[in-house]
Amino acid sequence: MKKTIKMAAMIMAGAVVLAACNSGKFKDAGNGLSYKFEKQNKSAQQVQEGDVLVGEMTVKFDTTQTFTNVGHADRILQADPSFFLYDALVMMHIGDKAVLAYEADSLAKFLQPNQMPPYYEKGKGMKIYYEISLQDIVTKEELEEEQNNYIAEMKERQENEPAAIEAYVRDNNITVKPNDKGVYVIVKKRGNGAKVTAGRTVAMNYTGRLLDGTMFDSSVESNAIQGGLQQPGRTYEPLTYVVGQMRLIPGWEESVMGMPEGTVMQVVMPSAQAYGPQGAGKDIPPYSPLVFDIEIVSVK
Repeated sequence: MKKTIKMAAMIMAGAVVLAACNSGKFKDAGNGLSYKFEKQNKSAQQVQEGDVLVGEMTVKFDTTQTFTNVGHADRILQADPSFFLYDALVMMHIGDKAVLAYEADSLAKFLQPNQMPPYYEKGKGMKIYYEISLQDIVTKEELEEEQNNYIAEMKERQENEPAAIEAYVRDNNITVKPNDKGVYVIVKKRGNGAKVTAGRTVAMNYTGRLLDGTMFDSSVESNAIQGGLQQPGRTYEPLTYVVGQMRLIPGWEESVMGMPEGTVMQVVMPSAQAYGPQGAGKDIPPYSPLVFDIEIVSVK
């Protein structure tokens, strides 16, 4: 049965390089898929439907390498029946080293022309090679348990958020009332320059923290150094943007609107006015209230 290409984006994601793609003989698995094993460990745990493979992988499109994580094992692929490598993945055991090959022309049938690499040539017999070293397996059951635990943790974070904000406000002696979105705007110094309004170009220094004080970003180098965030090569300067033309988190955008140049303020916002249930990268978890110290440097 022909596999659908639901996971076609995984062309550029991968497993470990264990042997040259042109050495040894490949076995045909049908539907454009072939494979060869450099090492087999048939007595070990075998991949089952829904399992996630953990290991090292290198992906090559014909002779061009597109991905590698050799040197550090990651979760690389999932044995989903709709994935075009599925029939070969479920042959693998922990400790196996294999090279899986898929015909580029077969893949191209399921993708738009601009989704194929620019060096792809139809009818040239090109293949995509996945060189995989399987080191561990996360079973379908373990994955479901992880997901259930994550859902429970996120629910707890969401439920605890209002109390966490209340505690922060109390512990930091914040006396202003929140606006109708639950955002606290504490003006520490009010400027007397032009006001922030739509269409104006503004420059603002800022430092962002979680409620526990963990800093996740700053435009001020001394603060970044203090927070352990200094990035070599980064230019530390005020954030400059045209009001209304740059999409910022609502808690920031609405809080600075109408504030005059020279204002120094602090904004405490619930996650619904920041990055919500998604969070942002590794530094801002889901359902994280944020605290921003902002200085409006200029309004033009």
